[in-house]
Amino acid sequence: MKHKSDFLQGLDRRTLAVTSVLFISLVILGTLLAGCTQTQNPAPTPNKTVLIVDSQGVGPMPPLLATKQVDGYIAWQPYVEVAPESGIGKVVTYSQDLPPDSVWKNHPTNALVAREDLVQSNPALVGDLSALAILGTKYINDNPQKSADLTADWLAGKGNFSYGNISVSSVTVLTNAMPHIKYTNDPSDSWLNSNNRFIQSEIDLGYISGYLKNTTGADRSARLYNFTPYGNANTMISNRSFAIPAPDNNKIGLGYLLAADHAALFVVVKDWQYFNDTYGITLKPEDLTASRPDKVDLLVNGTKVAEITLVSAAAGPQLMQLAATNGIQASFVGVPPALASIDKGNPIVILMPIDNEGSGLVVRSDAPVQDWKSFTDWAAQQSALGKPVKIAVPSKGSIQDIMLRYALEDSGFNVTG
Repeated sequence: MKHKSDFLQGLDRRTLAVTSVLFISLVILGTLLAGCTQTQNPAPTPNKTVLIVDSQGVGPMPPLLATKQVDGYIAWQPYVEVAPESGIGKVVTYSQDLPPDSVWKNHPTNALVAREDLVQSNPALVGDLSALAILGTKYINDNPQKSADLTADWLAGKGNFSYGNISVSSVTVLTNAMPHIKYTNDPSDSWLNSNNRFIQSEIDLGYISGYLKNTTGADRSARLYNFTPYGNANTMISNRSFAIPAPDNNKIGLGYLLAADHAALFVVVKDWQYFNDTYGITLKPEDLTASRPDKVDLLVNGTKVAEITLVSAAAGPQLMQLAATNGIQASFVGVPPALASIDKGNPIVILMPIDNEGSGLVVRSDAPVQDWKSFTDWAAQQSALGKPVKIAVPSKGSIQDIMLRYALEDSGFNVTG
């Protein structure tokens, strides 16, 4: 080091000062540049793009994947398990394991909602529907295989799911699918916190820009939830005594999706006699021969007290549009579509959870993908080749759409579509 000291001693004071300032400036600049490039979530880059395709429901997804019109899809059950069972695809990850890490664990999926005017005008009917949802959930958890059989009967007449040239056993698919869904009705603190996470995700994606964006805490909760029917329902179940709805308001529409998530409704209707004999309340099909009835009678102690029309839709946003226009008065529906509808000022309120988790991302069977990391590696490679991966979602604003976009953006991708 002696030669270096001799060199410095040969510099005059002004040269030394200038050299020191330049050196320190370069160090600071290098530190700042390093800080800009070492962020936790790197900014999206132009060569990392994934294309989102709105398939207008889940029904078209298997044929789209089988014919390679899309490279994958994210859907609810049983459409996740259809892919590996039929051989057209494989599961990349289930929804609770999507990034960011641990954010979506036990995430809310579906809820029972109702129009506020129905809750006010006929609390007995809303309480009875809530009680049946709770009893249906208990039935699923106590009788998983029978519930899978009944749900397969509802969705496919216990035959095969068929999509063009694709045909798979509905019973096998439902047996594999339903264990991935957590059926629960408890509006716990963690469930409420997860809903707030969904709200923030929808705000970040621009799906929520109204009332909910500008409210927090008690004001937001008061607008979103009414857990009185849930409490009343549990009391009625404990007492084995159910309310009689007002006779002048006993015809309503109840929405749902053709999804395993809504099996609590299906099992009550399909095994109506069990619920009638065990609890004294049930939904009896008007046509006992129909695999998927569209009209049911609410019976309390064997007496018809209300008539309910069951209305299915392709995805949650359509159900919320029907509720907003009074086409239906209550619904099983995804939490994010319900939140978005309430944000727009529609007179809808969330009564209780129906289930958590239960969705998944699948890709075509020949893709070099086994998990999320290999999926993002593959997607980045395809994007660099000018062939962005195309992933179908049930609809814009659905649970699956929100979680996928959030996960991709967290992984540094541009998302188009």
